[in-house]
Amino acid sequence: MPAQLDHTIMHSTDRFASARFLTALLGAPEPEEFGPFATVPLANGVTVDYADSIVDSDHIIMQHLAFLVSEEEFDQIHGRIVERGLPYWGGPHHQEPQEINHRHHGRGVYVDDPDGHALEFLTHPYVVDE
Repeated sequence: MPAQLDHTIMHSTDRFASARFLTALLGAPEPEEFGPFATVPLANGVTVDYADSIVDSDHIIMQHLAFLVSEEEFDQIHGRIVERGLPYWGGPHHQEPQEINHRHHGRGVYVDDPDGHALEFLTHPYVVDE
């Protein structure tokens, strides 16, 4: 059986603030507390577990999470990003400000969470041969 991702841990300055940022964009329920984590369950059984970092915010290393969503979910997420006045980009390195991209036969957008982690929302998996 191939391995499956079960969970990932994201370091944050405030675990619930970061988890709520993500759930608010996803339109998902309130994060759950599980031991030292604020947990965000995803549709495929994977959880994103936010932990309060033991280092200060200047030493949190940026991570990138990409979420595959439907076209309808993308419209809702993009709407929430715009409604909140958040900066967003069409490219992963903060290029194409306030734009979405249309690469890989779908749409994509990038936004930073409160600790600078990159959150990507895309409607179609990457096509490697392009």
